[in-house]
Amino acid sequence: MNEDVELILEDAREKMDKAVRHLENDLLKLRAGKANTHILDGIHVDYYGVITPLVQVSNINTPDGRTIAIQPWDKKMIEPIEKAILASNIGLTPANNGELIRLNIPPLTEERRRDLSKQVKHEGEATKVVIRNFRREANLEVRKLEKDGIPEDFILEGEHEVQKLTDNMIRKVDDHVAKKELEIMTV
Repeated sequence: MNEDVELILEDAREKMDKAVRHLENDLLKLRAGKANTHILDGIHVDYYGVITPLVQVSNINTPDGRTIAIQPWDKKMIEPIEKAILASNIGLTPANNGELIRLNIPPLTEERRRDLSKQVKHEGEATKVVIRNFRREANLEVRKLEKDGIPEDFILEGEHEVQKLTDNMIRKVDDHVAKKELEIMTV
């Protein structure tokens, strides 16, 4: 295969991988009815005038399947952490005992499970659209090489490789979506 075609393929692979990793991170943040510390990933607190991620000002763990425990390294941070959690709109209300903040994860209703399942499918479809756009860009780049005198066989082989890469990435997206849906629908 031509070196220019390989470079285009590598660039497309990197972009598609990035889209799949983004989907993985988005799916981690979805609450599936059991305690998962990743739902707190986007929360930042005011730590003495500096906006800091929650994970950098506290120890976060899951003592059981329905509870997330947040232990601030500085007890003065309990109130700002509680405010940040409430402001984050993740649907959980913090409770503290002066040293530890607990988030109780309620079981999901059937309706909420269906809504989350739809959201997961939507995220998957959006990622597939991004991957297909990268496929289109890569194919356009490969076709431009024909003007540079690259033989048509290399062009066709490059387009075939781009399609194989796309199919592989779409399969990964489908796997992630199916896995998350199973996690959500499992009571």
